[in-house]
Amino acid sequence: MPIARWQARFEEYLQHHWVQDDKAHDVAHFRRVWQTSQQIMETTEADRLVVLTACYFHDIVNLPKNHPQRHLASTQAARQTLRILDAHFPDFPPPLYDAVAHAVRAHSFSAGIAPQTPEAKIVQDADRLESLGAIGLARVFYISGVLGRPLFDSEDPLAHNRELDDSTYALDHFQKKLLKLPETMQTEAGRVLARHNADFLVSYMAKLCAELKGDYCGIEQEVVQQFSTSKPCF
Repeated sequence: MPIARWQARFEEYLQHHWVQDDKAHDVAHFRRVWQTSQQIMETTEADRLVVLTACYFHDIVNLPKNHPQRHLASTQAARQTLRILDAHFPDFPPPLYDAVAHAVRAHSFSAGIAPQTPEAKIVQDADRLESLGAIGLARVFYISGVLGRPLFDSEDPLAHNRELDDSTYALDHFQKKLLKLPETMQTEAGRVLARHNADFLVSYMAKLCAELKGDYCGIEQEVVQQFSTSKPCF
């Protein structure tokens, strides 16, 4: 069966059987992760059906960022994915079950499960790229808004004189996690894309710091120099 047909069937299933309110982890997110995975697969060989399936079901169980069992969500999602495939997609090849389940389990940052297969590495990279660039910027503030967290500390936005605390300030999440993601990428293509899109977040930080000082036309060059990866995209 063509891969596009599998994609259409997965989207149809989710449309009719999956209800959730987190717009940062919706079907559009799954579609983007698959799109990025395809770009990575231009230079990394992998089973496309395994990657596609993991992209569309990796967040089928999605617990809030502040949930005490957040680190277990991807394992629960892997189990649920296999139940869905068995019940609703009887023609899905059973020999691929283990590879799909591993890719789903390993995608999660909070789970801390190291990806062991090319497919798992691709899905993890593609999902983490959703946290960077313009999409990542939108998602981090959306999630922080849902959780009721302030956007930033106006007096010390980059935490020069305090401890970073991304459970309190959304902007702290940039330094606590997002800007570290490029070095966690499993594929070379993922690293290049991650560095480029992390620099976009650095540019935002530099612009924000300038505006907080009343400079609405400039950026804080010191911020760029401190945090930029200075790596070109493809």
